[in-house]
Amino acid sequence: METTRPPQRLAPHAYALEAAVVDGEDDLADGRLVLLHDPAGHDAWQGAFRLVTLVRAELEPEMAADPLLPEVCWSWLTGALDARGLSYGEAGGTVTRAGSHYFGALSARRPATQIEIRASWTPREGRGGVPDAASHLMAWGDLLCQIAGLPPSDPTEAAVVTLPQRRGPQVS
Repeated sequence: METTRPPQRLAPHAYALEAAVVDGEDDLADGRLVLLHDPAGHDAWQGAFRLVTLVRAELEPEMAADPLLPEVCWSWLTGALDARGLSYGEAGGTVTRAGSHYFGALSARRPATQIEIRASWTPREGRGGVPDAASHLMAWGDLLCQIAGLPPSDPTEAAVVTLPQRRGPQVS
C-alpha cells in the first residue's frame, strides 16, 4: 500500500492510497481509495467526509459471463462495510465488466475480461465528528481481497498487512 496524489478539486482536503493484491509476479487486483473532507459539509454526501474507490481485477471468462456478477460484486462492498459494523450512507457506484479481444500484432494474446467497481459512500461520523477511517480502510482491503478471488477475511481480526508494491503502470 502506498500513498498517491489525490484529486484536487473534489474537496478542500483529500488523501489517497493505492494497493494491489499480488501473487508472485501476478497482480490479482488493484485499487485506489480516496478520503475526501469538506469541513462545511456537502449536500450530496450528507456529511463532511466521503470515501471514493476504484477496484479492479481480471476474471475468468466463465465467471464474467455470470449474469449475477454485478450484484455479487456490489454486495462485496456493502458486505465488507457491514461485516465490520460500519455505519455509512449515500452509497452509490457502478460495477463494469469489460472484455478485450486482441488483433493484428497483439493477436497472440488471449482474450481478457476485467471487472471494475467504482463506488463512493459517506462514513458516518463518530466521536469528535470524525469517522473511523481505519475501519473503513480495512473494509476496503476486504473488498480488494474479495475481488482478487481470496476468501472473505474475519472482520474480528485487527491485523493490518502491508501489501507489496505494484509492478507496472500506476493506477490513475
